[in-house]
Amino acid sequence: MFIHIFGFRWKADATDADKDRAAREIRAFQGTIPGLIDVSVGENLSPRGQGYTFAGLMRVNDRAACDAYATHPAHVKLLEWLVPLIEPVELDFEA
Repeated sequence: MFIHIFGFRWKADATDADKDRAAREIRAFQGTIPGLIDVSVGENLSPRGQGYTFAGLMRVNDRAACDAYATHPAHVKLLEWLVPLIEPVELDFEA
């Protein structure tokens, strides 16, 4: 199993609608992207979050599935509008 964790610091021009859309579209990856076992996203509630107010965790079958996710059309479509609105951090590891 391979774990993909991510967090976003939203830029000032990101709206609540943008944040809701990101969560909705990321959740929709489940059942769409091959090898994706499950996905969870939500508000980062940690007091040590260093400004990362949105967090997510994806479990995928293996590293190859995670690599394929990165270039999957649904993910690329999300990134087109999302990347200008965030400062992301990503962590990946084998479990």
